[in-house]
Amino acid sequence: MGRAFVYVILGGGVAAGYAALEFTRRGISHRELCIISEEPVAPYERPALSKGFLLPEAPARLPSFHTCVGTNEERLTPKWYKEHGIELVLATRVKSADVRRKTLLTATGETISYKILIIATGARSLQLEEFGVNGSNAENVCYLRNVDDATRLVNVMQSSSGGNAVVIGGGYIGMECAASLVINKVNVTMVFPEAHCMARLFTPKIAGYYEDLYKAKGVKFIKGTVLSSFEKDSNGKNFVTKVDNLQHKIACAGSLLGVPCVVTDVVLRDGTNLPADMVVVGIGIRPNTSLFEGQLTLEKGGIKVNGKMQTSNTSVYAVGDVAAFPVKLFGETRRLEHVDSARKSARHAVAAIMDPGKTGDFDYLPFFYSRVFSLSWQFYGDNVGEIVHYGDFSGSTFGAYWVNKGQLVGSFLEGGTKEEYEAIAKATKLKPVIKDVADLERQGLSFAISVSRQPQPLPMPPPVPIHGDSLELDKPLYAWNATAGVVVAASIAAFAYWYGRRRRVW
Repeated sequence: MGRAFVYVILGGGVAAGYAALEFTRRGISHRELCIISEEPVAPYERPALSKGFLLPEAPARLPSFHTCVGTNEERLTPKWYKEHGIELVLATRVKSADVRRKTLLTATGETISYKILIIATGARSLQLEEFGVNGSNAENVCYLRNVDDATRLVNVMQSSSGGNAVVIGGGYIGMECAASLVINKVNVTMVFPEAHCMARLFTPKIAGYYEDLYKAKGVKFIKGTVLSSFEKDSNGKNFVTKVDNLQHKIACAGSLLGVPCVVTDVVLRDGTNLPADMVVVGIGIRPNTSLFEGQLTLEKGGIKVNGKMQTSNTSVYAVGDVAAFPVKLFGETRRLEHVDSARKSARHAVAAIMDPGKTGDFDYLPFFYSRVFSLSWQFYGDNVGEIVHYGDFSGSTFGAYWVNKGQLVGSFLEGGTKEEYEAIAKATKLKPVIKDVADLERQGLSFAISVSRQPQPLPMPPPVPIHGDSLELDKPLYAWNATAGVVVAASIAAFAYWYGRRRRVW
């Protein structure tokens, strides 16, 4: 039993939806494209899960955030896929892949073959058990990676209103979920091993601004330590099932005789004991590469691709969180975990597949953003080198630049307008030379605005290849030089011939 398609997208996240849209724009026929996803729903905008989905009033729900609404495109609902002749194979796990034979084997035993495969498998949440802590299967321990996780988190959060939540992790998931918990009237304590929140991106000064805001909202921070264990109860407050004394004393590592268990306390490595009505875990992700290990080249934890998003197998492409691609701005290969990268790399891969002659290498400006409470920030580029803060950190608009080897390489801005965010993006892309960091600090945001408004030189026309040699010449310039050379050579030859004849006459 099997089916065959020209194009197959493996994975049902953001990248899959944007790739599908690009395929339709470039004119694929009905029944040529198939999307295989373990999730039971069509691809959707994952950022909504940690933002609008968790709000207590008018929360976001499908189909309102099916792709591709994130960039003001049409919403790709299941009806849209049907109308465009795209096969959705949902709630289906692929258990093995053979890139040499160009086949995928599903858990149900079906073989799906392809001519071109796009890997958009994304990443999975790191589990506590990978760090030696049991308890992920407790009823009130929540992760957040897909719509099922988000639905479960909302249910637990609503039942914990007025109670205590412990958030494990100080990154994106931790910060955004903590804000939503506060809005839902849950008391929050955040625990993470770093010295400040968002340690991979924020400077201590930037982090201090957000931590002060969270503290003003009632959030407590416990830094420099990690979760050690849970205290559990097999007769939690949300359940009426009775158990006998012996069962109650046994630490439940899952469901015991059908009786659910809940975490009652979080025990930290430094000995702190935190009462908990719920726990949210956001300790990182790992790319889903296991199907292709030993078949494709891996790098930076992901699947290595070239500037066309093409893997070491020419029939296979990789996009989104799972792809390690060359970032021109950095001059090195990176794997970027963000929705913007997923969207744009997916579209670029499809362009390279459908029109390779007119598609150059992926030229991506790394971009990250977040929204919490009434705040919103954006970051572009790389956070390496000397840091230059600017703006009013006691107000609502401030930022930072990163200067490396005399050039601007990264920009952060909180509270900017659309035009200001566009300005820092353009300035970062241009990598202007910075001669005086003190002057850069004085100029602040106006520096990026000024750079973004400067007229840029027109790009040079591409070289025109001269066939027959390995040399590529710029046709207008070199053609003129070659013509001039021929004329001069002919003139010299004519003069030599005339002069020779005159000497014979003389």
